[in-house]
Amino acid sequence: MFGIELATAAFLPAAFVALLAGILSFLSPCVLPIVPPYLAYMTGVNVNGLKTGERSAALPALFFVLGLSTVFLIMGFAASAFGRAFLQYQDVLAKAAGVTVIVMGLHFLHVFRIPILDQEARIEAGKQGGGAFGAYLLGLAFAFGWTPCIGPQLGMILSLAAAGGEMSRGTGLLAVYALGLGIPFLLAAIFIDRAISVMNRIKPHLKLIERIMGLLLLIVGIMLLTGAFSAFSYWLLETFPGLAQLG
Repeated sequence: MFGIELATAAFLPAAFVALLAGILSFLSPCVLPIVPPYLAYMTGVNVNGLKTGERSAALPALFFVLGLSTVFLIMGFAASAFGRAFLQYQDVLAKAAGVTVIVMGLHFLHVFRIPILDQEARIEAGKQGGGAFGAYLLGLAFAFGWTPCIGPQLGMILSLAAAGGEMSRGTGLLAVYALGLGIPFLLAAIFIDRAISVMNRIKPHLKLIERIMGLLLLIVGIMLLTGAFSAFSYWLLETFPGLAQLG
């Protein structure tokens, strides 16, 4: 029973990290600028058409997010299966994942640059939208095509999923990450005119957002490397005994 309680407590900080990573992924320099054009493509109108309400982007955006989520859930399941298969090497895997995440964090903090992470594998949208099913396929393609850009964030969450070794935990973490990345897409589609205005105000601060992401990666990497996530989970159980009821 204590193992279940500990797993529950360990999931909460990891889920918070996954949600924050998803939101920061949406705000990253290679995602935020393409949101309006992608929404326009998925609805088959131009950006001005979206702003004037010529056609709603809400339904295509929903299917786009479902496409993203499909890939991320499969990744979470696979990462958990990998961690479970090598359960006896969990400590080694956690430390290796910690070092990797720290390196990616230092990249975002511009301590040094890793060329492959500066690449953007954008998929040309063309001029005509493909309806709901086309938006779903675009979501699948986005999840794979932007891996060089969102890969560090995604890799961090996959590392947390593999470290747990539980299918439900890993799938849940990637579901939370998908929510953090997908909900802003939906909000932008529903409130497109206001969203474009907000995005234009955010764009001058994209470098700062990138460094915040780097700091998050650095902190999580150190926690993976030192086993601080487990220590924090014990602290949560001791400080908030009610968490045991969630398990």
